[in-house]
Amino acid sequence: MKLIVIDIQKGITDDRLYDFDGFIKNVTNIIDTARKNGVELIYVQHDDGPGSGFSVGDKDFGIAEQVAPIAGEKIFVKKINSFFGNKELAEYLEKEDDKDVMIVGLQTNFCIDASVKSAFERGFRVIIPEGTNSTFDNGYMDAETTYRYYNEMMWPKRFAECVSLEDAIGMLEK
Repeated sequence: MKLIVIDIQKGITDDRLYDFDGFIKNVTNIIDTARKNGVELIYVQHDDGPGSGFSVGDKDFGIAEQVAPIAGEKIFVKKINSFFGNKELAEYLEKEDDKDVMIVGLQTNFCIDASVKSAFERGFRVIIPEGTNSTFDNGYMDAETTYRYYNEMMWPKRFAECVSLEDAIGMLEK
């Protein structure tokens, strides 16, 4: 199994997110468990392009300190929502025999959703731990409704196994 940490970047990691404190606590718990058990962590950052304020070299582009990678952990940059938009990461994952990926990060309704569906379409077993993705209010739904829509209705039994935090930790400890 690989743990993929998507877009938890400085410019969008703040208390505007649904259940911000719980999200950070749950993600750091998952990351710590993965590291203690030798599970490979892969970080992904979204680049909106030069001049966006959210591109390589911009302060907001950096990975949030609460979840920062340690030496030896892979970091990939993508320019589209799905992490498969990074050719090197896609090739790396597709050549591996183990097709189990646990996905955490931001934002539920953008890069997490696109990555979940892309991974599923490529034959990966996708695992989403409860409380480890989040998003903001938008013009159609508040953040909690958006989170619940994907985690409770859209992904389960279709594209991903949405599991409790405790079950996810148990998976990482095997």
